[in-house]
Amino acid sequence: MGRKLGLTLDDVVAAAALIADRDGIHSVTLATVADALGVKSPSLYNHVDGLAGLRRAMAIHGSRALASELADAVGSADPRAGDAKPSAANSGEAVRRLASAYRTFATERSGLYASMLPAPNPADDPELAAELFESVKVVAGVFASAGVVDEVMIPTIRAFRSTVHGFVDLENRGGFGLPDDIDESFDAAVEMVISSLG
Repeated sequence: MGRKLGLTLDDVVAAAALIADRDGIHSVTLATVADALGVKSPSLYNHVDGLAGLRRAMAIHGSRALASELADAVGSADPRAGDAKPSAANSGEAVRRLASAYRTFATERSGLYASMLPAPNPADDPELAAELFESVKVVAGVFASAGVVDEVMIPTIRAFRSTVHGFVDLENRGGFGLPDDIDESFDAAVEMVISSLG
């Protein structure tokens, strides 16, 4: 296997994300990524610090992609500015859009999404924690527009995320065995979150 010239960190992360989305996060190894790129595993160390470094790079890439998707869903011009505001819809509709975008990302990019879990302790990896917080800022901007005050912002965001994440996790694992429409069930779960916002 020859050395591939011009390989970048973005190439490595993209290959790893493709494997993760297709085969699951546990299928991502230095060997599988190297094979996908047509290089030998040791050459990946020019770009990442082993498997842990690769997973960290995937988490950063995934967090940026999720923040961008969420911001696009609610019409924020800059997903990294943390000032997402519903532009053409009321706050309930903005929450619906957030939930839908989150679900789509976590379903279609399930491996990349899995690379973002568990969340790091900010004291252990402040850079990664800050990257992961970018999507939280987008959600917080929408919830602030809906009247959620700072004192309950984090618990409200956690409730929203738990609802959507839990639903998607069950959906991805085939946890809904009844014949009832899954989309309708998701919409009902999101409406419960919206109603709790007052």
